[in-house]
Amino acid sequence: MGAFWQNSGQYLPILMEGVAITVMLTLAALVISTALGLVWALMRYSGIWPLVLISKTVVNTVRGIPILVQLFYIYFVLPEFGIDLSAFQAGAIGLGIAYSCYMAENFRAGLEAIDKGQIEAAHSIGMKWSLMMRRVVLPQALRTVLPPYGNTMIMLLKDTSQASVITVAELTMKGKLVASATFDNMTVYTLVALLYLALSVPLIVLASYLERRFGTR
Repeated sequence: MGAFWQNSGQYLPILMEGVAITVMLTLAALVISTALGLVWALMRYSGIWPLVLISKTVVNTVRGIPILVQLFYIYFVLPEFGIDLSAFQAGAIGLGIAYSCYMAENFRAGLEAIDKGQIEAAHSIGMKWSLMMRRVVLPQALRTVLPPYGNTMIMLLKDTSQASVITVAELTMKGKLVASATFDNMTVYTLVALLYLALSVPLIVLASYLERRFGTR
């Protein structure tokens, strides 16, 4: 046990560099996935069949392709079309696009939970679609969306580890490098697991709070 703590002191500074990249990657992918997810959901909710068709096609296609394959495609294939991205950019965009489809389903569930009578009432007083969304639909949908949104954030944080396959120097990659250099797999991967847990716990607490606060209608 003494050796564990001694070695941990040597490994932690390197692993903490990976933690910083993991946090930045999570935040970047979260912004992209939230924005795109809301777009897909609103297109689906609009009732305009070309938009509905596009939204369904995108969401079902992206959800049917493993995240690793999407990351490989963005990082290794897009340069053949003249689109060169850094590993971090490819990881953030790939995770953002992949998770936008899960966000879209969360948002769509919130939108469809709105009482249709309120929609009809908004139309009857002459509200335009954009105004109705801002004043009537979205504020109420937020109550339904927040708990699953918190859970999706936790999943996204953990799935940033998949970006290590395209050389993003996040926590998992740093752990692999330290383990390969020291052969101290037990200490290194125990620290990696504990660091992921430390990052996840605040999100788990937040998700639990949101479920208690907003989970019941």
